[in-house]
Amino acid sequence: MAASEASVQTSFMDPFKDILINYLMPEKCFDEFFLQFNLLHVDCLKIVISKGLGIGIILGSVLVKLPQILKLIGAKSAEGLSFNSILLELFAITGTMAYSIINSFPFSAWGEALFLMIQTVIIGFLIQHYAGKTIKGLGFVVVYLCLLTILISPLAHRDVVTAMQASNMPAIIIGRLIQAGTNHKNGHTGQLSAISVFLLFAGSLARIFTTVQETGDSLMAFTYVISSFCNGVIAAQVLYYWNKTPAHKKKAE
Repeated sequence: MAASEASVQTSFMDPFKDILINYLMPEKCFDEFFLQFNLLHVDCLKIVISKGLGIGIILGSVLVKLPQILKLIGAKSAEGLSFNSILLELFAITGTMAYSIINSFPFSAWGEALFLMIQTVIIGFLIQHYAGKTIKGLGFVVVYLCLLTILISPLAHRDVVTAMQASNMPAIIIGRLIQAGTNHKNGHTGQLSAISVFLLFAGSLARIFTTVQETGDSLMAFTYVISSFCNGVIAAQVLYYWNKTPAHKKKAE
């Protein structure tokens, strides 16, 4: 009788089994949850939460910097954004992406880096474009894409990519300090998008857990700890300067 019930349960879950196993959990956890009804299995819960967060972060990353891009285009200005900070952020994102690819980490553990990279390149171009340096902006895009192609190709040496990932921490810190310094100097956050800043902060916090759970890589995990702290500083500045208006706008008013 028990075997018959198990068979019915298995047949009932078959349409969902492949999807769940491919994206959310290993088969042993599927059995724990849906055959044994052990819904509080700690190890499996960690896996499911981690996978779910990873997928959520990736989906969110598709649009995370879109508010920033739209804000720049709408204002036709990149005031308050530091191009040097963007370069360092791009360096860190690229390092994480290349390091993850070369180590064959699951896409759910690093996929947002791909979408963040695309959006960050666009922001970098817009900063140059609205500064009247469109040709320089195009050159930046071309050079970056060439370097990226080399880094994710078999030509890239593992030691170089690992060193790049290790350099992410100072790159993130310096990049965020540059942006924080720009905000402090200006007395406002300019065209920084609050939505993008807070989403990046939340995403980096969630990535600490998913990285530990899915890769066990302490270097990547510590990178996200540093990233979370630095993103938190910028988020705090956004709140602090919330009602501050650029001086030229005050004069216009």
